[in-house]
Amino acid sequence: MEAVAKLNNVPTSPRKMRLVADMIRGMAVDRALSVLKFDSKHSSDRLEKLLVSAISNWQNKHTDERLEDANLFIKEIKVDSGRMLKRLRPAPQGRAHRIRKRSNHVTLVVASRNGQSNEVNNKEE
Repeated sequence: MEAVAKLNNVPTSPRKMRLVADMIRGMAVDRALSVLKFDSKHSSDRLEKLLVSAISNWQNKHTDERLEDANLFIKEIKVDSGRMLKRLRPAPQGRAHRIRKRSNHVTLVVASRNGQSNEVNNKEE
């Protein structure tokens, strides 16, 4: 009982995005939303929107269940590097330095703790 949301080609370096992603990994959804809302980093705004999208995807997938009873948490959050734009910056004495403008891809998986315990019980039987 999980839902996935993806964000591609975010014009932020993967290293900066991973700082925020590591902060919310494994948290309950309501707590993660409040942490992202009051965090001062630029990438927390984008992750907050992605988390809201993942919650919405979960609701669309499980229309018969209530969100409050589901006990959602962030099961997995992955930040991979995306495309890299290569630019040149003028340097002294006719040389040029390469500037790499990095981007990233974020994958967020939200799951229900209630559904997870039922799946484990079914596998054991």
